[in-house]
Amino acid sequence: MVTKTINKVAEITLLFWLMKIVATTLGETLGDFISMTLNLGYSTGILITGIFFLVVLLIQLKYKNYKPIIFWLVIIATTTLGTEISDFIDRSLHLGYTYGSLLLFFGLITTLYFWFKKYNNLNVSPIIEKNKEILFWTAVLFSNSLGTAFGDYLGDAIGLSYLQGALITAAIIVIVVLLHYFTKLNEVFLFWLAFVFTRPFGATFGDFLTKPIAKGGLDLGTLQASLVSVFIMLIMIYFSHKQLKK
Repeated sequence: MVTKTINKVAEITLLFWLMKIVATTLGETLGDFISMTLNLGYSTGILITGIFFLVVLLIQLKYKNYKPIIFWLVIIATTTLGTEISDFIDRSLHLGYTYGSLLLFFGLITTLYFWFKKYNNLNVSPIIEKNKEILFWTAVLFSNSLGTAFGDYLGDAIGLSYLQGALITAAIIVIVVLLHYFTKLNEVFLFWLAFVFTRPFGATFGDFLTKPIAKGGLDLGTLQASLVSVFIMLIMIYFSHKQLKK
């Protein structure tokens, strides 16, 4: 029997989803802080966040079981790098939010296709084998990049405010939760649906916190919003470690 102690991925609980949402919000605000507030640009932002992602991913791959601090550092790294990748595709390559979203969606579907072809499932629990874990993190990176592009698509292409975009994606997440509890739809499908849509919620909510008031934001600043998100994440990671020891 496979136990939680030999799983490389966090247990899918309410705490997992709360941490995922905060991590995606942090990824948006921190990514914007690096590329926009510090004015380093998207290419440099990709380089910085890409190196951080590779470092924490290599550490994650070395462990044989789930380590909350390492696992969530990789999640944060994917959301931050995803922000830079999405903005680079949309703004530096001038593909726009629609084509950028479609390109990243294709990357996610392709990754999931190879995953299913190799393992005949898309289950994230348990993940023990290194090749499967690499596919998992590739899918996570694509999904978080896609979420950023889709969040920007809601605001810039459709014309919704940041708050409206956050509310719409939050409503989709609520619908997925209701489908989970009140229907017999495939749980793995619902997991990936929720996993993808928590990212645009974090992206639009992060923009709502940091963008100027004239643009529909609260103008809290990318650094301040990032620090608050880091503080909240540290508290939840602490509780994750406490739960792991029970």
